[in-house]
Amino acid sequence: MLQHWIQQRFSLVENQTTVKKEILAGAVSFFTIVYIIAVNSSILAEAGIPREAGIIATALVSFISCVLVGLWSNTPIILVPGMGLNAMFTYTIVQNMGFSWQQALGVVTVSGILFAIVAFTPLVTILSDSIPQSLKEAITVGLGLFLTMIGLEKGGLIQTGEHSILMIGQFDNPIVLATILTLIVTVTLFIKNVPGNFLISLLIGTAIAAMFGLVKWEGFGTISEATAGFKDFEDVFLAFSLTNIWSTAFWVASFSFAMVLVFENIGLVHGHTAMINKPEKFVSGYRSTALSSILCGLFGSSPSVATVESASGIAAGGRTGLTAVTTGLLFLVSLFFIPIIKIIPGSAIAPILIIIGALMLQNVKHINFNDFTEAFPAFLIIVMIPFTYSIADGIAFGFIAYPIFKLLLGKRKEVSLPLILIAGLFLLNFVLHSFS
Repeated sequence: MLQHWIQQRFSLVENQTTVKKEILAGAVSFFTIVYIIAVNSSILAEAGIPREAGIIATALVSFISCVLVGLWSNTPIILVPGMGLNAMFTYTIVQNMGFSWQQALGVVTVSGILFAIVAFTPLVTILSDSIPQSLKEAITVGLGLFLTMIGLEKGGLIQTGEHSILMIGQFDNPIVLATILTLIVTVTLFIKNVPGNFLISLLIGTAIAAMFGLVKWEGFGTISEATAGFKDFEDVFLAFSLTNIWSTAFWVASFSFAMVLVFENIGLVHGHTAMINKPEKFVSGYRSTALSSILCGLFGSSPSVATVESASGIAAGGRTGLTAVTTGLLFLVSLFFIPIIKIIPGSAIAPILIIIGALMLQNVKHINFNDFTEAFPAFLIIVMIPFTYSIADGIAFGFIAYPIFKLLLGKRKEVSLPLILIAGLFLLNFVLHSFS
């Protein structure tokens, strides 16, 4: 009876797949992306969210989001908190702009609402057509460099310099040695395309760190340790704050978040629906990502996005939403392994951030460097995101520069009105911030 309902609900016969194949594909997707629980909670912890609460929030958001997209759009797209957006949450919104993590969660909630407004209206087409491709690609590249820098810093490979901004870490530092060894293992597994390579590297990296005495075993495996996270999560769930909603900084942060969500998901959802030859599923899949991003602010996490790792499930035969639902249920099961996830050290997480950053740099090949009015604004975004330690400011530099150079060189037709308005808002924020 259940199997018949599943076949009917997910149209398995029409999609030429089976329950077994879909569940297997969901498991493959899960083990490919499960590293996000440790990585995301680690980054959220630097914003002040308790590590255990971050683990629970990440797992729950991933569970709900995957089930949502699976049931609504019937696609094998996997939604989890996005890399880059979590960095923006912690290092830009909280550490750089001075928001509390509660206020940052308010930004996530509002940006999710803005994203939903775009997704459920013709605005998605207007915005997508008005923003130059070079700027969209530059945001991804800039985020990649930012993640790489965070990974290098988390692993001790770079540190604040005595006579320079940055300097290389000390190689007699156990954290640095553990990071280098783990990085070698992680890159090797990735190049060999070993299934679940990031998960395996986390386990091996934790073992290497343990040999250097870097793993904190206190309370590991005890009942109190396993339940402590749920108590912390009670303080994070629905803890978002809108106390500064009338400030310019709040709306700049919300707008920047929403813009990244809109354009990153357009590319990812379009790519995944194309892989399963179901382009008509784009709208429902895209709208699912918008609603899930709102939930993230409520549950205490940075925004979720459609993941690149969804391709692993599709490659394993996933064709319907049953793949995504299976992945979501496995995220729910992962809550029983909080004590294990918690002990994973920074030296095991850093190599994954570095590799993801390297992968995001590939988008630079889509930028037209033969036209410097396209290339230079894109270049500003790429370098200013990591150098200012602010994703919002980095985006602003490029979006302001683009219409200025186009207009000065008589290329008015290449600048859309929405882009001019966006650039004006970014410029106004800089002016107001300077005189505040």
